[in-house]
Amino acid sequence: MQISVTGHHVEITDSLRNHVEDKIKKLKRHFDNVVDIHVILTVEKHVQKAEATVQISGAKLYAEDSQDDMYTAIDNMVDKLDRQIIKHKEKTKNHR
Repeated sequence: MQISVTGHHVEITDSLRNHVEDKIKKLKRHFDNVVDIHVILTVEKHVQKAEATVQISGAKLYAEDSQDDMYTAIDNMVDKLDRQIIKHKEKTKNHR
């Protein structure tokens, strides 16, 4: 699993990178075939935005979230991805 974190108008600090990587590890619990994850952190005026594209075997998933706090936006974005991965896993398991 390869994780890349980039920033637009924001410097990616070690604490931000570690927070993203710790939260992304949560996705690995539900689905082992995660190939690539690209996270983009953006600051637009007072809005902190986190978006991610996840390449898994058989699909490409996308989620984004905007909040006043970057860490909250990252947490919500990972929760959205988690739900999408669980839904994708159930589809592939039930669909023969």
